[in-house]
Amino acid sequence: MRRQDEAEDLVQLLTPEGERVVHPGYDLDLPKSQYRGLYRDMTLVRRLDREAFALQRLGELGMWIPCLGQEAAQIGSGRALEPDDHVFPSYREHGVAWCRGIPPLTLMGMLRGTTNGGWDPRHTGFHLYTIVLGVQTLHAVGYAMGMRRDGDSSAVVAYFGDGAASEGDVSEAFNFAAVYNAPVVFFCQNNQWAISQPVDRQSRAPIHHRARGYGFPGVRVDGNDVLACLAVTRAALEHARRGDGPFLIEAHTYRMGPHTTSDDPGRYRPAEEVEEWQRKDPIARMRAFLLREELADDAFFREVDEEGDRLALELREGVISMPDPPVDAMFDHVYTGRHALLEEERAWYAAYLDRFEEPRA
Repeated sequence: MRRQDEAEDLVQLLTPEGERVVHPGYDLDLPKSQYRGLYRDMTLVRRLDREAFALQRLGELGMWIPCLGQEAAQIGSGRALEPDDHVFPSYREHGVAWCRGIPPLTLMGMLRGTTNGGWDPRHTGFHLYTIVLGVQTLHAVGYAMGMRRDGDSSAVVAYFGDGAASEGDVSEAFNFAAVYNAPVVFFCQNNQWAISQPVDRQSRAPIHHRARGYGFPGVRVDGNDVLACLAVTRAALEHARRGDGPFLIEAHTYRMGPHTTSDDPGRYRPAEEVEEWQRKDPIARMRAFLLREELADDAFFREVDEEGDRLALELREGVISMPDPPVDAMFDHVYTGRHALLEEERAWYAAYLDRFEEPRA
């Protein structure tokens, strides 16, 4: 084990080759089973992610937002959470959802259009996906402020990407969190691309440096290193729970796939860049570490792969067999009760659809 340069900006506990390094400010020592568990989590999340991508290409999902390459950032931070903590995701946090016990089939139901979410944030601590960029950071800060006012000692994590960091909502959330000392951890997955715009077209300075201007700590972590993401997020959550206010984590990672299934990254992203990041693959890195430290053997890896195949089959069969919701279900949950204007629109839509009924023989 070698010691990392203390002056280095990036917190890293595993090199791309799977060598364990020590960081003076952030480190951890886990039971052997937890190291294997982190590998299993990342591998299964990647398997479900690939299966969902394939299902979208087959026309079984309306869209999918891949998290390929970002498994370490999500699993590391997700496994740092306590049961009473709350998560406000964007739309790509499938790995965090996995850690919070959200069934993958439930996520896919939302993107098939059979539900509007499908899980209860009060029970899971995982709030609904947010398509509007950056707005979830304000939701998270408001929730954290309310928790603190109620005497709750838990913490809140808000996930967003480097593209969302350019939104004014994120700056407002930083300021509110700092002024009101909210127990919230801002977790930015800097995957280098906001659809077709590279990060250097979005921000001149590293994103984690912004925290200084608002008066709270910011740390940059190797987002392809699951151990570093776990250690840094644990420390940030402890900081928030102690009443020391907000914390910003910038996870330096990479989106290996398209932004969504409607995107073609080959039109704007150089192939050499993708190849460079493939050598930093978070799952291959963790596998190399487990082998180097003799924490797992071929039988373990084979067992995880077989579990992934079973999961993929379960998801495929589950998605294809999902019943279509009633056509007018879109009107059911707009308001908590019946609304005159909405009922008028429901009746108009039903009459419109009746015009297309097949004539009876």
